[in-house]
Amino acid sequence: MKTNPILHIYVILAFQDMSKLSNLNPDLWVNNYADQLYSYTVMRINDTGLSEDIVQDTFLSAWKNRDSFKGEASEKNWLYAICKNKIIDHYRKASHQISSTSEFDISDTFFNEEEHWTVEAGPTDWGINDQHKIEKKEFYTILELCKNKLQQLQQSVFVLKFMEGQDSDAICKVLNITASNYWVLMHRAKLQLRSCLTKNWINS
Repeated sequence: MKTNPILHIYVILAFQDMSKLSNLNPDLWVNNYADQLYSYTVMRINDTGLSEDIVQDTFLSAWKNRDSFKGEASEKNWLYAICKNKIIDHYRKASHQISSTSEFDISDTFFNEEEHWTVEAGPTDWGINDQHKIEKKEFYTILELCKNKLQQLQQSVFVLKFMEGQDSDAICKVLNITASNYWVLMHRAKLQLRSCLTKNWINS
């Protein structure tokens, strides 16, 4: 990741009261965590420039709120938590610019009320050895490509649910959508991901 040199200088020179930073090392944040936070962010945002901005904003927010660091979590986990909140804020702001999907009858035979595949419609065994490192790496590469083909709002729901661990109520609040909208978006995302993975991973 290309980091802003001005930010780097800011982080190194800005802190003055070291007694408050006994468990923090702001001068090492960019070197130690920039690439890791960037990888974490770009997998969820799918925009390199925006991901860089979020990482830099994470460092700036961490510095401004350094007095709130209590040492209950590690420095790394604290920075990741800030970055995660920045990502969620991004989806919250982006949701206002995206037209929500129209509601329709969501009763079907593919998923149950817990959002799991029904017995009848569930995917069959793909015959993949998920312990094989090469196969796992290839699978996640294709999954990422398939995820990026989802419509923006579907992708937002998928990322918040399965990558950020948000529950449905929290996602509806972040994206300003109804529970029915959420179900429709998740339903469509799962169907499209299943189709894409079957075509590009199983049958390729």
